[in-house]
Amino acid sequence: MGSGGGELERPVPAVDDAYDTAAADSGTRGTDSAEPATDDPGSAERAAARRARLRRGRESRIAIAWRSRGVRIGLLAGVVALIALGLVAWFTPMLSVRTVEVDGLAAVPEEQVRQALQVPDGLSILRLDTDTLAEQVSRLPKVRSVRVQRVFPSTVRVTVTERTPVLYFDSPDGAHLLDCDSVEFAIEPPGLGVPKLVTEHPGGTDPVTKAAVAVMAAIPIPLRDQVGVGAVVARSVSDIALELRDGRTVLWGGTVDSSRKAAVVGPLLSQPGKVFDVSSPNLVTVK
Repeated sequence: MGSGGGELERPVPAVDDAYDTAAADSGTRGTDSAEPATDDPGSAERAAARRARLRRGRESRIAIAWRSRGVRIGLLAGVVALIALGLVAWFTPMLSVRTVEVDGLAAVPEEQVRQALQVPDGLSILRLDTDTLAEQVSRLPKVRSVRVQRVFPSTVRVTVTERTPVLYFDSPDGAHLLDCDSVEFAIEPPGLGVPKLVTEHPGGTDPVTKAAVAVMAAIPIPLRDQVGVGAVVARSVSDIALELRDGRTVLWGGTVDSSRKAAVVGPLLSQPGKVFDVSSPNLVTVK
């Protein structure tokens, strides 16, 4: 029985049968799974789509390269054209000055300004040295400042600020006009309403004269225009008096605290009196 029992429990035939069956099934499945790779419609569509993407990628790369080359060529052509246009505008009379406009003149003849400019004929407006032109015009005695501008395509605009007299002083050769910068800019009769400067050594470089001009700049406009200053008597830089056209006198003192003096002198002049002392603006007096 021992040998018979052992033969009944021998598993070998069953294992071999199972192995063969599994192997057969595996071979069958392998064959079956490889076959649909060529016959599956979805797989063919995916492959076609992939080939189309590759083809479009190659075409887009070619188009990008072509466009990039075209952009570079276009940019280069544009730069060359700009350089050529600039050279033509710089070296030829294409943008030469044809018109000169002068603004701000009252006392200075326009012809003097044009002669001082000396704009070269046929020179391109791009090559004009506006600073040099302005300096040439500023040498005219009655010109305080000047601005020269290019107005394309062919105009030069000149804006002049003239010197205006704030004081004058008498001299054997005539009346010398002084502007707000203490510059003696003309010897000619003063205009109506320009006060006379009375001092020992009048002149544009004299400290007392400069102090008198500074006082005139600080005087309120109503006092200058309505009451009117007939003369400025300057004995020193700290002893300046204003002789008004109506006969009254304002003792101004020096240039210190001029803004405060300007604030108190107006109300003070509304009071009766002949001499109004604002030299110490915190302690004014009337006589």
